[in-house]
Amino acid sequence: MEQYFSATQKMEQEVMFPSLLRGVFPQQEGAAPAAESRTDLYERYQLLKAIKPMVEKGLASVGDQSPSDADTDADTDTAVDEGADSNLEERLSHHVNGLQQVLTDLTKNTKALTRRYSQILEEIHLNEDQSSS
Repeated sequence: MEQYFSATQKMEQEVMFPSLLRGVFPQQEGAAPAAESRTDLYERYQLLKAIKPMVEKGLASVGDQSPSDADTDADTDTAVDEGADSNLEERLSHHVNGLQQVLTDLTKNTKALTRRYSQILEEIHLNEDQSSS
C-alpha cells in the first residue's frame, strides 16, 4: 500500500501539465492489457487520480453510499454465519490477495505514466534546445 501511495504522490508532484498526455498511448513496458490500449495516458491519469481517494478512504465510503440490508435479514444471517465462519479466513485471504494485486497493478500503471510524462518533458526540452541552436 505504501508503494502505491508513494507512486501516486510522485505522479501528482511530477505531472504538472496533464494535457501533455493527451493522445499519448502506453508503451509496451508497464502497459495495461489490450482492452485498455485505446485509453490514452491523459484518461488513465484522470482515472488514477479518481481512484486515489477511494483507496485512501477504503471501501467504507462505498458501503455508505448503498444502504445495508443487515437489519432486515438479522434472523437468516445467524444461520448463514455459522456455516460461513469456517471459511472466513480463506475468504479474507482471497480478498486481501485480490486487493494486493489491484494495488500492484495501480502502482505499475502510476509509475509507467509518470515515467512516460518525464520522457515527454525531456523530448520537449531537447526539441527546444535544437531549435535554439
